[in-house]
Amino acid sequence: MFSLFLQYSFRACHYNIGMQIPPTASNKLSLPVPAADALAASDALRQLIVHEIIANDGTISFARYMELALYAPRLGYYSGGAIKLGKDGDFTTSPEMSSLFGATLARLAADLFPQTSANIMEFGAGTGKLAFNILSELQHSGIPLTHYFIVELSGELRSRQELLLKDFPQVTWLQSMPPVFSGVVIGNEVLDAIPVSLVVKTAAGWAECHVSLAGPADNTAFILTERPCDTALVAQIPDAGDLPTGYLTEVHTIAAGFMHSVGQMLMDGHETSGLAGVALWLDYGFPANEYYLDQRAQGTLMCHYRHHAHPDPFYLPGLQDITAHVNFTAMAQAGLDVGLDLLAYTSQAGFLLEAGIGQLLLRIPVEDYKRYLPAANAVQKLISPAEMGELFKVLIMGCGAELPEALLRHDRSHRL
Repeated sequence: MFSLFLQYSFRACHYNIGMQIPPTASNKLSLPVPAADALAASDALRQLIVHEIIANDGTISFARYMELALYAPRLGYYSGGAIKLGKDGDFTTSPEMSSLFGATLARLAADLFPQTSANIMEFGAGTGKLAFNILSELQHSGIPLTHYFIVELSGELRSRQELLLKDFPQVTWLQSMPPVFSGVVIGNEVLDAIPVSLVVKTAAGWAECHVSLAGPADNTAFILTERPCDTALVAQIPDAGDLPTGYLTEVHTIAAGFMHSVGQMLMDGHETSGLAGVALWLDYGFPANEYYLDQRAQGTLMCHYRHHAHPDPFYLPGLQDITAHVNFTAMAQAGLDVGLDLLAYTSQAGFLLEAGIGQLLLRIPVEDYKRYLPAANAVQKLISPAEMGELFKVLIMGCGAELPEALLRHDRSHRL
């Protein structure tokens, strides 16, 4: 979910959306053909969205469309049964690339346990590989862990997680966020999958992109249309008045609300127990002053289907991922608003190197080239500025906690 987006821009709103933009022509996308049952599931989700549009006077917000496409019960991308991650899925994440990624997070968590308690909570655990690698490293190092909580919305992914993690009795699955928690929270590529609002600068001012039906001739095709924009959305865009007409971008209201809730959970946990709480968010994105640059005039929204990236959010709903880059300034501000401290903001490369991924790599003998070379290549992808090292960022927030001094060497909090 990180590299191919650079080859595209989201073109569906490039035209005057007040005149109803035709959707990107799905039949022109040279993508693998899904199986018949997958197509049937996508059609069922499309009909569900059509019915909701009709029930809401012919339009729903793009954020609502994205929510249904990703999370509609049994049909959405993350709540359905399709394989999402790995070589047979749609994208590959850092934990899938190298077990040393999770081992590095485990070492940091262990350093924080004396302040926080020996509990970890992971949001959106994917296949369970990150949890497996963290738990394996803690076990290998003899570091006790009380609980490893996983909050997971996907039934299919939870099933895979349960199979992979069956030998770790510390793991507990939660269907919702608990009211209080003291420990280490981890979210790897979670924020980018939270629905976003789309807004566009028109000659008359800012408008919000909604999803409507193409018309009587085709009542199953979706198009973007222009609707009055809530001033609260525009208020989240720095220097919104200075951006040019036609500028399209995302606003992360739902993700900010999620960050607010996680922050409140940690604050209440700190007040209840006196123990610290720390949240680590690893994702691709920018601070606000880089998010809304002229070169991103068509936004950052991108779709992923079987390791192909493309710009059409209406293609096969339920069978493709839809993501947007994270506005880390907005995420940090949401945590600050509930009382969390901004502990660090840095690149993934700086974070992993200072957290000790290099030392963990050296546990593999260089002479054992069949193991060492693949591991070294994977680490290189994780930290290289040309790969994931610079595009991915790490935001760390907490209450009552201090980070190891080494993690502050590459801190970029001043850029938020």
